[in-house]
Amino acid sequence: MPWKEVTAVNERMEFVARLKAGERMSDLCREFGISRKTGYKFEQRYEEHGPKGLYDFSRRPRRLARQISPGIQTAILELKREKPTWGAAKVHEVLQRQHPEMELPVRSTIHDLLDRYGLVKKRTKRRRYHAYPTLREEDIQAPNQLWCADFKGQFRMGNAKYCYPLTVTDFYSRYVLGCEAMESTQSESAKQGFEWIFREYGLPTRLRTDNGSPFSSRSVQGLSTLSVWWMRLGIQVERIEPGQPQQNGRHERMHRTLKEEILPRAAKNLLAQQEQLDRFREDFNERRPHEALKMKCPADLYKTSLKRYPESLPEPVYPHHDLVRVVHGCGTVNFRGQKNFFISRALIDQPIGFEEEQDGIWRINFMDLDLGFLDEETMKFSPISPEDSDHRLRKRDREHSSKVGEQHA
Repeated sequence: MPWKEVTAVNERMEFVARLKAGERMSDLCREFGISRKTGYKFEQRYEEHGPKGLYDFSRRPRRLARQISPGIQTAILELKREKPTWGAAKVHEVLQRQHPEMELPVRSTIHDLLDRYGLVKKRTKRRRYHAYPTLREEDIQAPNQLWCADFKGQFRMGNAKYCYPLTVTDFYSRYVLGCEAMESTQSESAKQGFEWIFREYGLPTRLRTDNGSPFSSRSVQGLSTLSVWWMRLGIQVERIEPGQPQQNGRHERMHRTLKEEILPRAAKNLLAQQEQLDRFREDFNERRPHEALKMKCPADLYKTSLKRYPESLPEPVYPHHDLVRVVHGCGTVNFRGQKNFFISRALIDQPIGFEEEQDGIWRINFMDLDLGFLDEETMKFSPISPEDSDHRLRKRDREHSSKVGEQHA
């Protein structure tokens, strides 16, 4: 039978003693119930280590696969404490850039180390939603095709006043174009923030926002003073569905990082708060690697737009319309003579086009956007729904394409 656990060392000593006294190896192995290989092993260990060789050796591996040297462990913990919102992947990437000669462990080992020191924040698993953006993600293949904008939730500063951070990001590269501390969400202050961003980075093709103020309003087609200004600049305005923030998910994810990084009440006033936001923006764009970008930083992918901010707004043109009128200061339009009707305060001082679709029924447009229909007899304006507007715009594009095809044929 095999070694008895309690007297294993004594039996091994007896086995070796009798072996040294001249007894045969095969007979002793048969008597002690062990293999000849085991017998020769303990004979060799006795010759090399003496009686200590008959004790069981430690089975601990000579090299632990997940063991980290003290120097590397210190570097990992220091970087994590400096950037508490970074995970193992970002810590690994940044240390690899800063110390290419350092032999770093894999990400899972770094995560285990951070977890062991209580530096990993456990998050509950969230339900995944399917987004319904106007422009599909796979269609966006370059910077400045789509920008996203929103106001981060307000918070109080050290002086008990509220700060409303206005944030703008590039969808493709996730580059934070602007993170401006605002005293309010008023249209005029937001316009100043966007004007600075447009002068610095140029103009995007499209700009996506939610349906809140100042990006949208209860006016016809949700137009606001800010969105009208964007359209005059040649930017296509797109909004997510009401109550569907996941359609602007990349921007909202950046907001979560911003919330984790900034310290409410740490800044005493708006100027000090702006300095904190500028540090976050620089860190997010240039130092923080992004897993969705294959561990590149947003600054590695972003390039300024070739479409520059104009010094003066281009005037809308309506070559295919029958009439063009300018909206008055109170949001009304003088149609013919003394006939006025209200359309929208967001369109004050803006020219709009009229096209007669049938006798006495006029379709009204602001640039390429269908606003609604005017009944000349009753002077009643009926706004068009956004769904009908999109349908009519697609239909118009198809008709235009077919006409161009016929001309070429």
